[in-house]
Amino acid sequence: MTSSPAARASASPVEPATLPASSPLRGVLFLIASTVVFSVADVITKQLTSTLPPPEVAWMRYATFALVIVPIVLLKGGPALLRSRRPKLQLLRGFSMVGSSLLFIESLPYLPVADATAIFFVSPILIMALSVLFLGETVGWRRWTAAAVGFVGVMIVVRPGTGAFQFAALLPMIAASSWAVGAVVTRKIVGDHAFTTLAYSALVGTVVLSALMPFNWVTPDATEIGLGLSMGVLFAIGHWFIVLAYRHGNASMIAPFSYVQLIWAGSLGYLVFGTVPDAWTTTGAGIIALSGLYTAYRERVRAMERKFSA
Repeated sequence: MTSSPAARASASPVEPATLPASSPLRGVLFLIASTVVFSVADVITKQLTSTLPPPEVAWMRYATFALVIVPIVLLKGGPALLRSRRPKLQLLRGFSMVGSSLLFIESLPYLPVADATAIFFVSPILIMALSVLFLGETVGWRRWTAAAVGFVGVMIVVRPGTGAFQFAALLPMIAASSWAVGAVVTRKIVGDHAFTTLAYSALVGTVVLSALMPFNWVTPDATEIGLGLSMGVLFAIGHWFIVLAYRHGNASMIAPFSYVQLIWAGSLGYLVFGTVPDAWTTTGAGIIALSGLYTAYRERVRAMERKFSA
């Protein structure tokens, strides 16, 4: 979300809903691969924010993403895939996603990757709440309880009111809120191909961040340029893996596997920066993951109920 790390779990913005599930195991493997790729991209992002302004790092990510994804979209379907049936919603979604990425990246100079990732996983809870408000979806007491438990997990990581609290911890939480808005808007975009959505994300993000560059530019050296290009390519690969994952598996079944990103974030943070998630972060992340897993399970149960009642 960062690469926005995670919340793609509950409402993937690139899920091609019209494509049949053909290999659930393959879908799971592609989703897990995406979590690895996004975690590596986030570690590179954190490294870059130590020497470059976060908006510039976000711009490097999106500009490279656009350079990778737009030619692929044109090769796959030509200029027609760049035309949306719901352009206003695509723009709104694009603004929400780039806002999420920028806020998440702004938090990385101050927070370990594992902490920022764990806090960002509040997004499925927010997506569920916004779906009730704006999509008219019905949520039972079990899922509301799971959401409340997940929020407790976030509070354990953030620890407001204690000496361990950092205002920077609010940034991934706000980023998750922005991502949740984009995810809910995604559900209202009907008729557009997944590649159209990807292209809009890349182009809107690049244009918005380019407008900020005159105020946030520091000329990168060769190493920083190389890291920036690697980060952007990984960002594009991660999104492509998500496309492939949702082609092969149903969302309610494969989405819970995105929580393994918490493992990669903690492990890579330790290997690269020497940061070890403390007991509070580990406990909170575990509670968040269990809450999300139960919510995904209830989504699957409801989907089955709708299928057999139809």
